[in-house]
Amino acid sequence: QVQLVESGGGSVQDGGSLRLSCAVSGYTSRSYCMGWFRQAPGKEREGVAIMHTGGAYTTYADSVKGRFTISQDNADNTNYLQMNSLKPEDTAMYYCALGNWAYCLLNPKLPTYWGQGTQVTVSS
Repeated sequence: QVQLVESGGGSVQDGGSLRLSCAVSGYTSRSYCMGWFRQAPGKEREGVAIMHTGGAYTTYADSVKGRFTISQDNADNTNYLQMNSLKPEDTAMYYCALGNWAYCLLNPKLPTYWGQGTQVTVSS
């Protein structure tokens, strides 16, 4: 059974930082697409950042480039999203997700497995 468990969300002020974690268990592929997506109330789910755990691809949404960093610790199957210089518009439920698809495109329709989400709230 594949499980993704997010942690690290919370409330911060404009300009603050948070680090999200996603612990993966039960997925047997040695390398795969691993990404973060977010959904704000009344909006569609959107891609934030994604990477291939084998190192082939890393992609960021334009809105987070230079502020967010995705990384992977393959030793314990945990993915991280370091979020710096947070803005109120970053407020959303953040989900980690994984699967295998071509070029690890940052598309919320493509992942196979999803975590339960962790809330990030940025106040001005």
